[in-house]
Amino acid sequence: MNKLKNEKEKKSRIPEFANYEEEAKWWESHNLADYQDEFKTVKVKFAKNLSAGLNIRLDRTTLTQLRKEANKKGIGPTTLVRMLILEHFQQQI
Repeated sequence: MNKLKNEKEKKSRIPEFANYEEEAKWWESHNLADYQDEFKTVKVKFAKNLSAGLNIRLDRTTLTQLRKEANKKGIGPTTLVRMLILEHFQQQI
């Protein structure tokens, strides 16, 4: 039991970064394989084949808000809009 607790409390050898540029610079001089034991496997879900598009027009303020929100989530604005629409339709079921 203590061993599991110690493993969870183990401090990462990978430092905290202020931004992506700082992180990229750090990884340029470090080998990812040396830190493999610190990474977790994640399940990835890809979008289905998206065969049709839809163009919509938004006012500048709405588009700015959309881009900021998407940026916070680390995704593109079109991906965020697609997610919001799909969530909306899921709630209707």
